[in-house]
Amino acid sequence: MSRLATGLHARRWLLAGSALLAGWLLYLPHSEAWFARWFPELERPLYQQEGFGTLVLAHLGIVTVSSGIAVLLGVSAGLLAGSRFGRAFRPLLETILAISQALPPVAVLAVAAPLVGFGSTPALIALILYGLLPVTQGTLTGMDSVDRDTQAVAQGLGMTRLQILRHVTLPLAAPVMLAGVRTAVVINIGTAAIASTVGAKTLGLPIIVGLSGFNTAYVIQGAVLVALLAIVADQLFEWLEERVTPHLPARAGS
Repeated sequence: MSRLATGLHARRWLLAGSALLAGWLLYLPHSEAWFARWFPELERPLYQQEGFGTLVLAHLGIVTVSSGIAVLLGVSAGLLAGSRFGRAFRPLLETILAISQALPPVAVLAVAAPLVGFGSTPALIALILYGLLPVTQGTLTGMDSVDRDTQAVAQGLGMTRLQILRHVTLPLAAPVMLAGVRTAVVINIGTAAIASTVGAKTLGLPIIVGLSGFNTAYVIQGAVLVALLAIVADQLFEWLEERVTPHLPARAGS
């Protein structure tokens, strides 16, 4: 498949997912009759404590901030551990990150909430911890994937280490690094829903209220929005990966 065809395919799926998300978000405030038909035993089949648009923006805000911090810390740690001076610390770094990823998010929230208070702060701590491993691992893998001969040629042309990193290593490693960011963001979109258990305003509110009150309609309303957000984010990063992936020009007659 050519680069143009691949780009069009990714953009079509991105637009389709965005349309589904927008349509569901616009339909929800007018969907009470539909949910009442499917769940006649429920007195209040539509979640109305918070506007769904407000919850989506709050959810995206927590995910954006936590993912941004995770990218900043993860890329910096990956560049340091992948450099000649930091390679000795790479096994230790990977072990620490693997341990942080193994901790259940509910456990992190339970420990963080009494220490820093309820609200968005413990949620940010948990999401940053969960985003560090894929970002750092993506950075390390991306740097490892760059051909050493290419770097040697750049060095032979008189480029400094910083110039090689900026103009050779990072551009070639960018697709793999972006894949790590993509994984972190999609994970955080799903995990952020749990943050409502400690008072953070996210799309987890209707899900948690629905679970505690045996209201399946609330759970569906929140869960579908979370799923559609994750799909749109995944398709957006797929499109971005295609944009930053180097493509060699096709040879004549091939």
